[in-house]
Amino acid sequence: MKYFVIVGHKTVTTGDFKLDDISGGAGRLDILIRCVNSAFFLSHNIRKDTELFMLLLGGNDPPKTIRFCGEELRYLNPDERSTSSLVRNALMKKLNGDEVRSSPGIYVSRMSFADVMEMLSKKGKIIYLKEDGVDIKGMKMPEDPVFVISDNKDLTDEEEAILAGYGPEKISIGPHSLHGDHCIIIVHNEIDRNAQ
Repeated sequence: MKYFVIVGHKTVTTGDFKLDDISGGAGRLDILIRCVNSAFFLSHNIRKDTELFMLLLGGNDPPKTIRFCGEELRYLNPDERSTSSLVRNALMKKLNGDEVRSSPGIYVSRMSFADVMEMLSKKGKIIYLKEDGVDIKGMKMPEDPVFVISDNKDLTDEEEAILAGYGPEKISIGPHSLHGDHCIIIVHNEIDRNAQ
């Protein structure tokens, strides 16, 4: 299994945003939606061996985490509007402490960044995608890797400290800073090519 954690520092945590304004009024939800599409879509299929954790830390009701499970996903389409609608529906669910299923393969909870890291550290090796890391080319990926990516803002000092507690491996995917969704595609490609 491959796990991706994408942190949305300003992304709204309630479902009252307009689908026509996901880049502004929804706190750059567009960045996270593109990461969802990059994590799961193949040309004519969905990656079943992938889970993505979308951490939403902005708005009036943080934190919230939306988990996308490739093995179970249904109704996910490649356009940003329909994926945003699935996120909005998840954010409208009432939470009572446990993870709640919103639609097939999509779950919402109140897990914080620390909670997600604690849980995923038991599943696989934490890998922090960072410009000053070791080059990904030619690396042997650990089994069940957990890739951590931030949105258009760096992780906060507090988030970096939480992450550091798990001894993450820092990996760079190239000489330039790239968008999170592009990073995910490159990581998938490296893993796909090494699996052959």
